[in-house]
Amino acid sequence: MRSFFDTNVLLYLFDTGEPEKKARAQEVVEREIRADRAVLSTQVLQEFYVNVTRKLASPLPPEVAEERVRDYSRLPLVRVDATLILSAIDRSQRMSFSFWDALIVESAILAGADRLLTEDLQHGQEIEDLRIENPFL
Repeated sequence: MRSFFDTNVLLYLFDTGEPEKKARAQEVVEREIRADRAVLSTQVLQEFYVNVTRKLASPLPPEVAEERVRDYSRLPLVRVDATLILSAIDRSQRMSFSFWDALIVESAILAGADRLLTEDLQHGQEIEDLRIENPFL
């Protein structure tokens, strides 16, 4: 079993403005990392760095954010390449997803993930062998 984490779940780890979601994100991420089930993509790492240094009420300093990216880059990673981008374009057109959501879905499928943890897609939706789960419900 593998769990693919969307960027928003990682952001809540550092969001002091959302204490309940922060605690839940910590619980889920730590559990999946300890069980060696967590997987990310290079897209998630990029989005995480930008958003954690700019979008939070109390943004992380760039040096701290870089350290977290270094930590997360030790997890299994899907590298976004041209083939994956083209697959995401196709999925976004077929399923009316945003390109960025389609790229997350394609990365999770490529990683062999059983579930995609995100609050951006419909909880319970199944896409091929991938189940969408909102860990904050």
